Amino acid sequence: MDGVDAQIAEWRAYVTKAPAVDGRDVDELEAHLRDQIDELDMAGLTDDEAFLVAVKRIGDLDTLSREFAREHSGRLWKQLVLRGEDEPARPSSGWFEAFVLALAAAITIQAARLLADFPGEPPGWLLRNLGLFVLPFLAGYFSRRRQLDLCGWALTAAPFLVTGLVVNLYPFRAGSATELVVGLHLPVVLWFAVAYPYMGGTIRSQERRMDFVRFTGEWAIYYALLALGGGVLLGLTTLILEPIGTDVAERVVEWVLPSGAAGAVIVAGWLVESKQRVVENMAPVLTMIFTPLFAVMLTVAAATYAVSGFTRAFDRELLGVFDALMVVVLGLVLYAMSAREPSEPAGLMDRIQLLAVMSALLLNLMVLGSMAARIGDLGFTPNRIAALGLNLVLLVNLAGAAWLSLRFLRGRIALHGLERWQTSYLPIFALWAATVVAVLPPLFAFT
Repeated sequence: MDGVDAQIAEWRAYVTKAPAVDGRDVDELEAHLRDQIDELDMAGLTDDEAFLVAVKRIGDLDTLSREFAREHSGRLWKQLVLRGEDEPARPSSGWFEAFVLALAAAITIQAARLLADFPGEPPGWLLRNLGLFVLPFLAGYFSRRRQLDLCGWALTAAPFLVTGLVVNLYPFRAGSATELVVGLHLPVVLWFAVAYPYMGGTIRSQERRMDFVRFTGEWAIYYALLALGGGVLLGLTTLILEPIGTDVAERVVEWVLPSGAAGAVIVAGWLVESKQRVVENMAPVLTMIFTPLFAVMLTVAAATYAVSGFTRAFDRELLGVFDALMVVVLGLVLYAMSAREPSEPAGLMDRIQLLAVMSALLLNLMVLGSMAARIGDLGFTPNRIAALGLNLVLLVNLAGAAWLSLRFLRGRIALHGLERWQTSYLPIFALWAATVVAVLPPLFAFT
């Protein structure tokens, strides 16, 4: 049944992209689809035949099934499902909602910036609350797009309210290490909070979690493009205004940069929703380019440190670089997994990804050894605890991913098993980030 599970995962991933389809409905339809497949299996059909006929029988999804067939024109289900009807009308792109919420985020960040200029305000509160000034608007956008009920809205707002109270009621000392650690980890916690409205409240669905992984990668691409375009525009604007006076150019940057950075968070989310196919066409190309490059870099780095005997400890800056690198590699592997067809057999890119994961795993072990030595010599600090926890979380994830990838390459499991490991592990990252925000500051007396 691994082949059928992969086909169902592919069908579900496609169906759930429709903005009008609720996650709970998809769960019910999948259950109905599986019942149909079981019935057809008992009637003597093969797994592939049962899947194709079962998809055809789901009358409520005729429109989406025909679109699914158009996207996969080389497959048999095109003959069974595609009947030549007209294209369905596309739903509203929601650009006006995105514009209003992006404007609200831009105004909020400017109000916070102005308040930070007043005397008497403790330094660092702006950094602690940065995610709270922007990400609630992105969560609100998806809550409206997914048409959540009142309970869904309440569950969406709860993490933002709780974390807002925590980071603002804690008596942080000005410029303390715990304040900096919280400021860096709170956006991670809130990004996982955005997952609930994005997934339409279906947080237990493995496929919807993979959809959120896909959204995160596509959002990062669009945000980077917006940042590049905005940076060019802002640079040209300052050059044009420079003859009037440097103060004018500085004022433009001072006002436009924070507002643009905040508003682009929502605009990038809207672009992913309305322009998915553009990025979906780019995703395989991007992963094909960057995965080998990262694999080579990681392999060379791991081999160099291993051959040199790793006789000296990493300094603090280098440890931070390696942590960031391993997070990027994990994100790249996740995005590559979400961008591929579940039914495709293992190929060269899967072997390259395994090489990248194994190299990252080796580097992670080296970094953990260095961290243990530093903690033994210098003791525990908030930064070291946060970094140590992140590396342990990454170690378990990379080890599991390496083992399952090896089994996938040997044909022992389907890709669905590897996807299930990664999507089931995502809450661990959220839990650790939340622990850093809520537990670490009082543990170190907010110093």
